[in-house]
Amino acid sequence: MKKIERVYREILFQAFEKENRELTQKFLSNKCEVSIGNVNYALKPLENMNTIEKKAKKFLIIDPKKILIYWASIRNLSKDVIYETHSDKPLREIENEMPPCLFTAYSGYKFKWGEPPADYSEIYVYTDEEEVKRRFPPQKGKANIFVLKRDDHLTKFKETPVAQIYVDLWNLPSWYAREFIKSMEEKIDGILER
Repeated sequence: MKKIERVYREILFQAFEKENRELTQKFLSNKCEVSIGNVNYALKPLENMNTIEKKAKKFLIIDPKKILIYWASIRNLSKDVIYETHSDKPLREIENEMPPCLFTAYSGYKFKWGEPPADYSEIYVYTDEEEVKRRFPPQKGKANIFVLKRDDHLTKFKETPVAQIYVDLWNLPSWYAREFIKSMEEKIDGILER
C-alpha cells in the first residue's frame, strides 16, 4: 500500500468513525508516520477535486464519500496479497481459527454490521502471514484465504476502518462484492447524514 493511502485512510477514519472534518497536515503526518511532503502530495488531488478546503493552518473535509471513491479507484489490492491458500473448512470455522487479525472485505463487513448482504466464499485479513500458514498451510484448490500486507498505520486500529473495508471490497472481482459495496454505501450515507 502506498504511503498516500495511509493518509486517505486516516482522513476517512476521522470523517466516518470520529466525525471529525477538521484536520492539519501535521496531525496526519504524525498519525500516518509519513512526511509532511507525503501528506501534501496526497492532499493535492483532493484539493483539485474540491473534496477538501485548505485554510491557513488546517483543512476541512468537504466530501468524504468522493475521497473514498478516489482512494478505491487507485487502490491495488492484488499487490498487497502476501499469502493465499485454500481450505475445505466452512468459512465461519476459518474465521474463528484465524490468529489475531483485522478482517476486511466480506468478513470485515460481517463483523462490523452483522448479517452480510450476500453469501461469500473468500476471507481477506491483515495479519501475520506465518501464523496463518501454520494454521492454514498451502493446499491445492481455488484460494479462499488471502493475507494482505499490513502497514504500521493499520496496526494501530483495533478494528478495520470502514473506509479500508470499502476500498478492499471495491477491488474484488466477485459478483457479490457489488452487493456489499451497495450496502456499505447506504451505511456510509447514514453516517454522513448525522
